[in-house]
Amino acid sequence: MTLNNGVRMPMVGYGVFQVKPEECARCVRDAIETGYRLIDTAQAYFNEEGVGAALADCGVPREDIFVTSKIWISNAGEKAAAASIDESLRKLRTDYIDLMLIHQPYGDYYGSYRAMETALQAGKLRAIGVSNFGVGRFTDLALHMDVKPAVNQVEAHVFSQQTALEKVLREYDTAMMAWSPLGQGRNGLFTHPVLAVIGKTKGKTPAQVALRFLLQRGIVVIPKSTHVERMQQNFAVDDFELSPAEMEEIAGLNEHDSGNVDFENPAFIRYLIETYG
Repeated sequence: MTLNNGVRMPMVGYGVFQVKPEECARCVRDAIETGYRLIDTAQAYFNEEGVGAALADCGVPREDIFVTSKIWISNAGEKAAAASIDESLRKLRTDYIDLMLIHQPYGDYYGSYRAMETALQAGKLRAIGVSNFGVGRFTDLALHMDVKPAVNQVEAHVFSQQTALEKVLREYDTAMMAWSPLGQGRNGLFTHPVLAVIGKTKGKTPAQVALRFLLQRGIVVIPKSTHVERMQQNFAVDDFELSPAEMEEIAGLNEHDSGNVDFENPAFIRYLIETYG
C-alpha cells in the first residue's frame, strides 16, 4: 500500500513480538528467505539487535526491506524519544527506519511524536505513526501535530475487527496495521468452522482465510511464527480472494470491536506507568 506521505509499505509482514533475542536473527532470516519484506519489531521486544543482524547478513538490499520499530513508554518525551531513535538505529544497524511508532498512548507521547517529526525531517525515519491509540487519543493527536500519523497499529483479527476505529483512520488516510492478526489462536481460530468451510473451497487453511479477510479490508498484517512452514503459510495469502458474501459471513464473527486489551483501563495504565514509565 501507499501511505499518506507517499511511502510504499508491504501489506504482509513478519512480527517478532515474543521472539526470543537469541533466536530472532534466525527467524528474521527465515522470514526474509520466505519472501517477507516487512519486519516489525519494537524497543520493548528487546530483539532489535537480532533484526539488525539479520538485515546485515540476509543478502537482500536494505532498501528492499521495510523495517518498523516502536518507542516504548520509558523513552517518552521529546529528548528521551530522540535519543531512543538513535539507539534503535544503532541496534538495527541501519541509517534509517522505515516506520517508527509510539508504542503506547501514555506519558508524554506528544513530545515523542515531536521527536519523530524531527527525525523524519532529518531522514532518520521515512514514516511515523502510533500504536494502540483508540479513537479519542488518535483523533486528538492527529488534529494537533503537523504530520498526520501514517499508521496506527492495533490488535485486529476476525473476532476483534476494529470497525469503529477503521472509519476514523480513513478520515486521516491513516493505515491500520494488525498485531495479533490470528488472535493468538483464541476461540479456536485455527479450526473455526466458518473459516474452515470457506478455506476448504479455496484450498486454504482457516488462518490464511483470517489473514485474507483483513487484507481485503486494507489492513496490514504482521503474523508471527518461529516455524518456517507456518511462515510460508502465513505469507501465501495473495493468490485467492474472498467473495462479498464470504467477507460478510466472517464479519459476523466480530465479538468486540477494540481488542482484548483495554487500553483505557486505569489499573492497566497505572501498572504500565509504574512498571516502565
